[in-house]
Amino acid sequence: MSIDEIRGTGTDRSTVTAAEAMVAQLESYGVEYVFGTCGHTNIALLDAIGRSSIRFVIARHEQAAAHAADGYARASGRTGVVLLHVGPGLTNAVTGVLTAALDSVPLVAIAGDVPSYYRGRHPHQEVNLHADADQAAIYRPFVKRAWQVHRVADLPRFTERAFWTAAAGRPGAVLLSVPMDHFSRPVPRDPAGAYPLAVLERPALAADVAARMAELLLHAERPLVYLGGGLRRGPGLDALRSLVEHLDIPVVHSLMAKGTLPDDHPLLLGMPGFWGLELTNRHTREADVVLALATRFAETDASSWDRRYTWQFPPGKLLQIDLDPAEIGRNFPVTVGAVADAGRAVQAIDDAVRARQPAARRREGLRDSITAARRSLFADSRGRGAGDKFPLRPERILADLRSLLPGDAVLVTDVGWNKNGVAQCYELPAEGRFITPGGASTMGFGPAAAVGVQIAQPNRTVVALVGDGGMSAQLPALPMAVEQGAPVIFVVMNNRSHGTISDLQTANFGQSYGCDFTGPDGAPYSPDFAALGRACGADGYTVSGAGDFGAALRAALAARRPAVIDVPMVNEPVPTPGHWNIKDIYQGVFE
Repeated sequence: MSIDEIRGTGTDRSTVTAAEAMVAQLESYGVEYVFGTCGHTNIALLDAIGRSSIRFVIARHEQAAAHAADGYARASGRTGVVLLHVGPGLTNAVTGVLTAALDSVPLVAIAGDVPSYYRGRHPHQEVNLHADADQAAIYRPFVKRAWQVHRVADLPRFTERAFWTAAAGRPGAVLLSVPMDHFSRPVPRDPAGAYPLAVLERPALAADVAARMAELLLHAERPLVYLGGGLRRGPGLDALRSLVEHLDIPVVHSLMAKGTLPDDHPLLLGMPGFWGLELTNRHTREADVVLALATRFAETDASSWDRRYTWQFPPGKLLQIDLDPAEIGRNFPVTVGAVADAGRAVQAIDDAVRARQPAARRREGLRDSITAARRSLFADSRGRGAGDKFPLRPERILADLRSLLPGDAVLVTDVGWNKNGVAQCYELPAEGRFITPGGASTMGFGPAAAVGVQIAQPNRTVVALVGDGGMSAQLPALPMAVEQGAPVIFVVMNNRSHGTISDLQTANFGQSYGCDFTGPDGAPYSPDFAALGRACGADGYTVSGAGDFGAALRAALAARRPAVIDVPMVNEPVPTPGHWNIKDIYQGVFE
């Protein structure tokens, strides 16, 4: 839409307001959706958005808006945008923006601020006491950059910087804090044209570095690839498959990378660390050369960096590639490190390997042992979920989902069994997608993020697989889904507890206290989530027997409407073959 269309007719066309100019700039950057909430500091921008091609997705809570923008960004590949109000509006969104930041999701948070000329006088909702009008300081520990706009003339330049910074290098969240009067001030007609968004070019891997890494992989006896969440679809993934299949290199993946290679790939070992199989962890310990791609070696994937369980550098040699130089060598010593795009780097390494060794390698028995272990993992999980006991076991819920969902369904999880169980033992179809909060492990991510995913991919089936704790944390996602016509299916794995923590406390302290939901009489308590869904205008299904979940899921899939399925579930821990140092701490053992 042109600036004249946003500006409207019968107005002075020599200037536009900064809000109108900013909306035109957002349109020029390809922004199609803005998620957020209204407030007196941002309604001038909302007014301009309402006269543009951009669609505003209203939320009832800022955390829900941020998670929805995050989910949209993950599913669409675009930069998410969330619009916030000053003070409590901005602080309500902290957890959502933090979640995107720690998972390297490009997100621009635009927050209204107090009038520039009242700064420091403590006007309504100013963040002050120990600093005047410094709400940006709240975000600085986790955003890539926070801008405070002191002159309206700087707004278009800062907007361009915000979008560039969010997407460039290691993607992440940024904050643009704008005093409310700036949105209404006049600016030249076409500032957007003066600040076009540059085409993003990811750094390649230098040829000599690719050659050195290729040589190390070729001479390795027990090479291994560790795949992180920074490599998804496209030529880079094709090159990864080409490389590992050519040299017969087994692959382990981080939590965030589940689904990058199909779960049935004969060289895929799954996750290492706390939730990893012993076979997987043995491969990490015994590998003599490890190629790590776009991963930060998170604590749970690395058994709290304890070499007795996972990863041994040295004697193993680590080849680490990441867009963020701060990640290279952070947790383990590196033999060769490179700041590069993982996809472009793998293409260069694959080319260098094939130039040196055109003939493919086969490591006797490797694929058979991996396939057998993985088949056993999935079969054992299905076996544990095969019974008709009620409330259902978690793996029965996963088994029914796996058998009934279309192959390209998107599973958006929260934390607990839904995240860890799916990552470990849900056999994700090749065309499916798994989206989860990794870095912050945020309870409440799943419901609203799933709405953002559905908006980004309206023709796919999107399931928010969440616990009753996570669903309770983000009830505003239900009316958001209804208002947007987003047919998300909210599957609530309801054990009337913060189950994972309850299990952890019981295992280490002999009982659970403060982790389980009970009524005044001490009996287990839960809201009626199906009734809550119906109250919001969604369909609601209460599962009362073992066979009811499958029937409810079929009905929800056929209806293509927002739906809540409340599934009573027993509380039992996710199998944890690996190690996590928190258990040592509970026993009084400190490193």
